[in-house]
Amino acid sequence: MNVNLEYYRIFYYVAKYQNFTRAARAMGNSQPNITRAMNLLEQEIHCTLFIRTNRGVRLTPEGEKLYIRVSAAMEQLQTAEEELHESSGLEHGTISIGASETALNIYLLEKLRTFHMEYPGIRLKIYNHSTPQAVQAVKNGEIDFAVVTTPTDVETPLKKVDLYSFQEILVGGKTFMALGSQELSLAEVQNYPFICLGRETQTWKFYQQIFERHGLELMPDTEVATTDQILPLVKNELGMAFLPEAMAREAIEKGEIIELSLRESVPQRSVCMVYDRQHPLSAAAKELKSRMQQSISTEAGNEL
Repeated sequence: MNVNLEYYRIFYYVAKYQNFTRAARAMGNSQPNITRAMNLLEQEIHCTLFIRTNRGVRLTPEGEKLYIRVSAAMEQLQTAEEELHESSGLEHGTISIGASETALNIYLLEKLRTFHMEYPGIRLKIYNHSTPQAVQAVKNGEIDFAVVTTPTDVETPLKKVDLYSFQEILVGGKTFMALGSQELSLAEVQNYPFICLGRETQTWKFYQQIFERHGLELMPDTEVATTDQILPLVKNELGMAFLPEAMAREAIEKGEIIELSLRESVPQRSVCMVYDRQHPLSAAAKELKSRMQQSISTEAGNEL
C-alpha cells in the first residue's frame, strides 16, 4: 500500500477539528480539497474513517485506531521541527565540548563565561577528557569539538587550530625555598620527588620527549589524572612539578609555592581546538567556534 503521506496529515487535522471546513482553514487549504483527499484516503486503505453529520464529522472505530497512530507521529514531527528551529538560532540549543583540564582552566572557562552571559538560553555540555579521549570523541561524533592542549595529533577529516599559547614553569613547595635562587638542570630535578600527569596523557609525552632529548628518563614519583590535582600536591610537599604559569601564579604570589629556575628551556605549548570538518554544527556551536577562532588574532595583537 503506497498512500500519499499528505493524506495522513490532512486526516490528522480533520480528526482533530472534527470538521472539514475548520481543518481546511487551519491548513490554509480549501474545504473541497480536504474532502476530496479524505475520500481518496478511505478508498486507498479500503476503510471508512469518518461518519459525516450536519455538524461535521466523527471518527469511526477504525478512524479512532488510525488517529492514535497518526497523532503520535504528528507530535513527534512537530517536536522535531521545534528542535530544528531552536538549533538554527541562538536563543536555544546545545553545545557539547570535550575539554582537557588544563585547557578548561587557562582558556575555555573565560570564553564560556562571556558566551553564556550573551546567550543564556544555550545549554553547555562539558566533558572532562584527556586530550586523546577528546580527540576520539570528536572522531566518533560524540561532541561538537574539543578544546585541548598540544602536542595533539589529528588525521583528516579532523582539523586542529591553535588558540592560545602558554608557558609551563617548574614549581615546588616551601621546602624547596633554598633552591629558589639556583638554576637547576633536568638531571638535578631527577634527584627530587617529581609529580606529573599520567602516562596516557599528551603532557606525559611532551615531558618524556624533553627528558629524552637530554639523555634522561621521565620517572615521576607521583602520577595524577588531572592538572588540578598537581597544585595541592606541590603545596603539601609531595614534589616538584611543571604547571602552566597562569595556574601557578597566584600560589607563587601568596608564597604557598616556589618558582624554580630551569637551565633547559621548556617549549611553549598551545591550547587548541579540534573539530571534524564533515560534522555539521548547530548555529550555537558555530558561533562559539567562530568566536574562539576570531580571538586568536585579537590576543596575538595584544601581545605585540
